[in-house]
Amino acid sequence: MADKYIYALGRRKSSTAQVRLQKGKGVIVVNGKPASEYLADSKYLLNRLNAPFLVLEIENKFDVSAKVSGGGHSGQVDAIQLGIAKALAIMNEDLRATLKRADLLGRDPREKERKKFGLKGARKQRQFTKR
Repeated sequence: MADKYIYALGRRKSSTAQVRLQKGKGVIVVNGKPASEYLADSKYLLNRLNAPFLVLEIENKFDVSAKVSGGGHSGQVDAIQLGIAKALAIMNEDLRATLKRADLLGRDPREKERKKFGLKGARKQRQFTKR
């Protein structure tokens, strides 16, 4: 029973997070490091990781193990947060409505637009001169 976990996948921008949720003491591990070490520079991002637990008022009851790749820290945290929320919804269907009301179950679809041929970026063009 100790190794029973719930798996969910979270994505944001170019980040993908594979999240495992299991009963525990509230330890969050990201890519083999404690979250406080992985995100040492930002308390804000650490608080974002706990958002699904805070909304449901079940802090320090689950251990989270996340493997995340791609993107920067902010996108990775959003991907992990979505993975945690999905895993909680899979674990208990009754929690789904609360998580949905808190906007934690929706994936943010905004991605970087690709650079187009003949332009300097996705939309930036050379300056036009009439005369």
